[in-house]
Amino acid sequence: MSVKKERIESIIKREVAPVINNRLNDPALKHANVTDVVVTNDLSFATIYVSFLEESQKEKGMEALERAKGLLRTEVSKALSTRRTPELIFKLDESIEYGNHIEELLAKIKKEEK
Repeated sequence: MSVKKERIESIIKREVAPVINNRLNDPALKHANVTDVVVTNDLSFATIYVSFLEESQKEKGMEALERAKGLLRTEVSKALSTRRTPELIFKLDESIEYGNHIEELLAKIKKEEK
């Protein structure tokens, strides 16, 4: 991975997270966390992975992020020194749930062994 790509990913994450948590006054985004940002090699798309503390907020939170995409992209463009600002794509980060599921399975196996 190139240094430029890594730098752009970190800038996007650094700029988007506080805007989501502080400037967007949407209750659905109250417990939203930006977990990762992945930029395509041509820097035209940035996939932003988001997790929510409450299961019930996921759908409404993703809808709120889609509505705020323009504002978030504007904030990213101010921070980046590139000619074009990447298109923002929001995806739900399922890794936490997946990790919890694996832990539950391991605990069940361990319990069955005893």
